[in-house]
Amino acid sequence: MYLIRNADVYAPEHLGKQDILICNDKIAAVAPSLEPNLPGIKVIDAQGKTAVPGFIDQHVHLTGGGGEGGLHTRTPEFPFSTAVKAGVTTLVGVLGTDSFTRSVENLVAKTKALKNEGLTAYCLTGAYQYPSITLTGSVAKDIVFIEEVIGCKLAISDHRCSHPTEEEVLRLVSDIRMASLVAGKPGELHIHIGGTGNCIQMLFDLVEHTDVPIWHLRPTHMGRHPEDAIRFTQLGGYADITAKVDSHIQLKDLIKEAAPGMLTLSSDSNGSLPVWNEKHENIGVKVASIQTLYDTIRNMVVLENVPLEEALPLVTTNVARALRLYPVKGTITPGCDGDLLLLDQDLKVDTVFARGKMMMESSQLLVKGMFEA
Repeated sequence: MYLIRNADVYAPEHLGKQDILICNDKIAAVAPSLEPNLPGIKVIDAQGKTAVPGFIDQHVHLTGGGGEGGLHTRTPEFPFSTAVKAGVTTLVGVLGTDSFTRSVENLVAKTKALKNEGLTAYCLTGAYQYPSITLTGSVAKDIVFIEEVIGCKLAISDHRCSHPTEEEVLRLVSDIRMASLVAGKPGELHIHIGGTGNCIQMLFDLVEHTDVPIWHLRPTHMGRHPEDAIRFTQLGGYADITAKVDSHIQLKDLIKEAAPGMLTLSSDSNGSLPVWNEKHENIGVKVASIQTLYDTIRNMVVLENVPLEEALPLVTTNVARALRLYPVKGTITPGCDGDLLLLDQDLKVDTVFARGKMMMESSQLLVKGMFEA
């Protein structure tokens, strides 16, 4: 049980100086002055610190990715403490290009492991390819019967994808919708949008000419197509931007033009960042980092003068609503999960709570993964 005093709270709306009471895995109270008469409370003086909701990253390659340059270029698994240091308390695991040496079984196991270690974790079945790889033999059954699976991944507009037709995508998202209704899950088709062709028009056609609800379609890497991202949000869909070194510059303008609350930000962490020449030949591979998620939000505020309450929803409230987790996640309100960050005066992550447990204090990790040194 923790009592955080004198924090400047962004929930993500600015609430000013507040006390926050965390009991078990929930935020029990938020008020200007709390005086709980309860034994065993640890009191934390957050004077000079800013309290924000724990970040949500909906695109993390938990089992690694890569492989475009040969087996030696497969990227490593995602380590638990990396999320904590970046202020991420909820994440969604995905597969990538390589669904030959990586599997849905691997991904579900890794997701369960991160949950056991203290984070909130979900995952998606499928990968780049169509038909989708699954654990049960069916995308719909994976969603219905595997607790952690909340949707499916697919790639379009990319020289590495299977180039599915509009009819095939419609059939897939329809299966996902039916499974989500039965399972009570978000049922998202998380769509990798590459930089080739104009297959994104397929999504607009599906929205305009079928009765599939737009919120089942979740295009990601939309920073490559900013005008399409804006249009998609204006139609009522969520568009996901991938955090990069300079994403804060683009996002400053995007959040003004997109429909309110419909942009999200994810890291693509531990996925590969392959470099291709004009012949689509691989000439190098780098690894994406979850740290870019936090860095982008901080840079928006510090370098681009975006108010903190306008930047935070990209990784809190907006994502929580998109994943049907709000108001349990993405906010600091009584009854929500105890996922909370304290930022220092430079807006750097100082203290992390996940599901009510203190994971980091004064920038020092208190909890690590099973085999982390």
